Amino acid sequence: MREPLAWRYLRLPEAAIPCFGPPAAGPESADFFTPMNPFLGILLCVLSTIGFTLMGAMVRYIGDRVPVGELVFARNFVVLATLALVLGVRGKLIDAFRTKNFRGHLFRSFANIASIFCNFSGLARIPLAEATAIGFATPLFTVVLAATFLGETVRLWRWSAVLVGFVGVLVMLSPHFGGAAHGTQAAFGAVLVLISALLIAVVTAQIRHLSKTETTPTLLLYYSLFATIASLGTLYWGWVLPSPGDFLALVSIGVFGGMAQTLITESLRYAPASVVAPFGYASMLWSTLIGYVWLGELPAAIVFAGAALVIGSGLFVIWREHQLGLGRTRAKETPAPPVGPPVG
Repeated sequence: MREPLAWRYLRLPEAAIPCFGPPAAGPESADFFTPMNPFLGILLCVLSTIGFTLMGAMVRYIGDRVPVGELVFARNFVVLATLALVLGVRGKLIDAFRTKNFRGHLFRSFANIASIFCNFSGLARIPLAEATAIGFATPLFTVVLAATFLGETVRLWRWSAVLVGFVGVLVMLSPHFGGAAHGTQAAFGAVLVLISALLIAVVTAQIRHLSKTETTPTLLLYYSLFATIASLGTLYWGWVLPSPGDFLALVSIGVFGGMAQTLITESLRYAPASVVAPFGYASMLWSTLIGYVWLGELPAAIVFAGAALVIGSGLFVIWREHQLGLGRTRAKETPAPPVGPPVG
């Protein structure tokens, strides 16, 4: 059964960034035969949300002191170095560079790089929990892109859920444009995070296309390489020499992000995406707690109201696509009726 597109956003960062470690699927993955263990899959997914939240908290913590290009470099260089080391030890580094769609890797990487720049820039301007909630719009954008550009059939129920979700996004953004918010910088940050969510949906669609011919290590290697080079190019506009504490935070951004993506990839080995996907919303809880306890910030109540609409619509989309997937499976398993008049 082909996995519905809206589930695939969970395989991405910021809720889409490349992971390091062994591939979750594909022709070279021996773990294709890993026994199902839903409890372990859910646990790994929840742990990944903690990792992603800690990464975002680090970005939020030093985002006003360290240029965004330097933050993106730290995020991707750690992943690239680890991935190259793992593939080198396995003797598969050269194989990972072989590709049948170099242009596709360029387009995917461009969108992914733009997304992480927008996401990190937004995190430096708005509370962690608010950025997390706005980022939940990714699966809604994914449904729209799937219907618009990939020709997937999206019927009334899912369109209704998407509409409710976008109403929730508008609710979250409304304080920034109603004259009672944190100012122009916060409004700009909120818009950047929303753009990032859209770009992640674009990346999801592109990865779906690339995965037909490319292995997981190849997808990860090319993105990490291009992202590292692109972020290194921002050195011209000025980086800063971080303090020992900020340097540790920079390294932590890469470590937490890479570990989190590895955990979410591993979770999909042990449980179907439809099982683990709803637990990805646990990041709203962690971001609220960490933001309040460590960063001393708490979004306005209206942000939580909008987040509830977005999360509810996202959960409905996941449930609905799971039902459609089951229906397609049953249709394939049902024998075709005989053609022509009965015999005998």
